[in-house]
Amino acid sequence: MIYKATVFIILLVLSVLFCRTQVLFTYGPHKVTKQEFLKAFNKNNTQDKPTLQAYRDYLDLFIRFKIKVQAAKDKRMDTLPNQKAELSSFRSQVLESFINDEASTNLMVDEAFQRSQKEIHLAHIFIPVPKNANGTDTLKAKQLIEEAYEKLNNGGSFSDIAIFYSKDPAVVLNKGDMGVITVFGLPYGLESLAYNTPVGKHTKPFRSKAGWHIFRKTAENKSRGKVRVAQILIPYPPEATEIQKNEIQKRTDSLINLLSGGADFKALAASYSGDNYTYQNGGELPEFGVGHYEIKFENAAFSLKEGEISQPLSTSFGYHILKGIRRISVNEDPSNKNAREELKQQVLLSDRMEVAKKNLVNSITRLVKFKKYPVSEKSFRFLTNNILERKKLPVLADLKMSTPLFAFEKQTITVKDWVRYLESMREVGDFDKEGTHTKLYDAFVESSTLEYYRNHLEQYNPDFAYQLKEFKEGNLLFEIMQKNIWDQAAADSVALKSFYEKHRNNYWWDNSADALIFTVASQQHADNLNQQLRNNFHNWKMYIDSSQGSIQGDSGRFELSQIPVVDRTNFTKGLITAPVKNETDNSLTSAFIISLYPGKEPRSFEDARGFVINDYQNFLEDKWITTVKKKYPVKVNEGVLRSLGE
Repeated sequence: MIYKATVFIILLVLSVLFCRTQVLFTYGPHKVTKQEFLKAFNKNNTQDKPTLQAYRDYLDLFIRFKIKVQAAKDKRMDTLPNQKAELSSFRSQVLESFINDEASTNLMVDEAFQRSQKEIHLAHIFIPVPKNANGTDTLKAKQLIEEAYEKLNNGGSFSDIAIFYSKDPAVVLNKGDMGVITVFGLPYGLESLAYNTPVGKHTKPFRSKAGWHIFRKTAENKSRGKVRVAQILIPYPPEATEIQKNEIQKRTDSLINLLSGGADFKALAASYSGDNYTYQNGGELPEFGVGHYEIKFENAAFSLKEGEISQPLSTSFGYHILKGIRRISVNEDPSNKNAREELKQQVLLSDRMEVAKKNLVNSITRLVKFKKYPVSEKSFRFLTNNILERKKLPVLADLKMSTPLFAFEKQTITVKDWVRYLESMREVGDFDKEGTHTKLYDAFVESSTLEYYRNHLEQYNPDFAYQLKEFKEGNLLFEIMQKNIWDQAAADSVALKSFYEKHRNNYWWDNSADALIFTVASQQHADNLNQQLRNNFHNWKMYIDSSQGSIQGDSGRFELSQIPVVDRTNFTKGLITAPVKNETDNSLTSAFIISLYPGKEPRSFEDARGFVINDYQNFLEDKWITTVKKKYPVKVNEGVLRSLGE
C-alpha cells in the first residue's frame, strides 16, 4: 500500500510538471509553453469562459507577436541605446513595488488589526539614556532600572517605586500611570511589550532608543474606537497661581451658563477659546483615539453623546468645555477592504517597517546564498579606525584590498568595497563610540545584500522577470514595426498612390457632409456659439480663438455615422445638431452641417489617405510576416491547443 501511494504521488507530481511545461507551439528553434500563452491570453481576455475559437484567434496574434520580437532580437535591436535606456528606466520605476515583502507587511497588518480591538492601561517607570551618554551615565541608568525592577519583584508598590525612580516629567502628577494606549500609540517595540504582558504583571527592564522602561499592565479592555469633539479652552497662563485658576474657572462657569441658555457653541469658541488651532472652526478637534490626550480629557470626550455638552473639565492646560460630535466604532471585520487598506497605510508609515525590513533582509540573505569569509578581527578593526580617523591606509599582510569579506551567488564583496563604504559614511558622525564599528559593518552587509538583490531581482522574482520581459518585448515590437513597416508606409508616397490605384474600389464615401464639429465647456457656451454660427458660420475659427479655450472645433468632410448626434437625426443643410454630453468631463459636442452628399461616392486619394496608409501597412506587414515565417517555421501542437477549450 505504501509503495502504491508513493508511485501515485510521483506520477501526480510528474503530471503537474508536464502540464506546466507543455509546448503549445514552436517557431524555428524557439518554444512557447501553454503556461506562457495563457498568461498573455488571460491578461487581455474579457470573456468569462473563453471558447476554443477565442484561443485560436488570439494564438494567431500571439504567434505574429513572438516572431516579430524574435526578428528584432536577431537584428540586435535590444542593444540599441534607446532600448537599453527605456528598459533601465522602467526597471527602476517598478522595482520598489517588488522589493517590499508583502507577506511580512500583511502579517504586520493582521497583528495591528488584532491590537486595534483592545485598549491597554499601563503604568510606567522610565530611566532615560541620552543619545550622547558616556559609559558611566549608561551604566548608572542600567543600575537604576535594575534596582527598581528588584524592588518590584520584592512586592514594592509600583506607584511608589515610579515616583522614586522614574525620570518621566509627568510622574509627579500621574505617579507612573501613563493612561490607556492602543495600536500605534507607542513605538513598536514598546507596544509589543505592553500587549504581550499579562494583566497585573510588570515587564523586565526593556532598552529602547530613549532609555530603559518597565511597564505594568493594569487593565485590558475592548477598544472604544475613536471620537470627534469640539472644545472651548480657557488656558492657564504660565505658572498660574491658584487665584488665577479660580478666576479661569469662574469664566468657564459663565460660558456654561451661556450655553445652557441656548448660546451657539461655535460662536463662543470663536470668541473665547484659547486653542489657536481650532477656535476658527468652531473648536472642532480631529478625531482621536486613546493615548493622545490626558486620561480625564479622553474619558470625558468618550462619555459624551452627539450634541451633548460637558461640564467644565480641568487639565494641565486649563479648563475645557467639550461638545460631542460623533463616535467612530473600531472596525471589527478583518475582511473590510477599506479599513484594512487604511490600517496598511498606517503600518507602512510606522516603525513596524523596520521589523519588516529585517525580516526581508533575512529572507533575501538565504535567497542570494550569502557566505561570510573569516578575516583577522584585529587587522579589520585597525583598518577601519584608520579610515574613520582619516589616517593613511595601513599595509597589512593578512588584509589586502582584494581580501573577500562575504559573497553572494554571483558577486564577492572585498575589503576595497568596505573602504569605499566607510569613506562615504565617515562624514555622518562620531565613530569612536562602543559598538559603532559593528553597527557600521552590519549596515554595510545589509545595504550590500539589498543592492545585490535589486540588481538580480529577475533571478529571484518570476513576476518581476515577466513584467520586464513583457516591457522589453513590447518595446522591441514597436522598434521593428517602426523601422520595417510604419516609417516605410508613411514615407513612400509613390507606393501609397500605386496601392490606392490598385485598390481604388475599397475607398468610398457613404452618406456624408461637410461639417463643423465643436466641443464646448457648457450649455451657455453652446447657446452663444449657435447664435454666432447662425449669423455667420464662416467666422468659426474666430469664435474659437476668442473663446479663451472654452470652444474646440474642427472642419472637414465626415460620414454621417461619424457625426455625434442624439438618437436619430434628420440631417439638413444649415442644421446645428443637438449637443451630446461627454460623460468624462461634462463638455458638449455638436455639429453645424454646411453641405450634404447623399449616396455613395468614391474617395479621392487625399480623402482616403489615412485608410490607404493603414491598409498599406497591413499589406507590408503580411508580406514581411510571410518572409519571417520561412525563417521561423511555426508548428502548433493541436492537442495542447484543444485542451485549452476543455
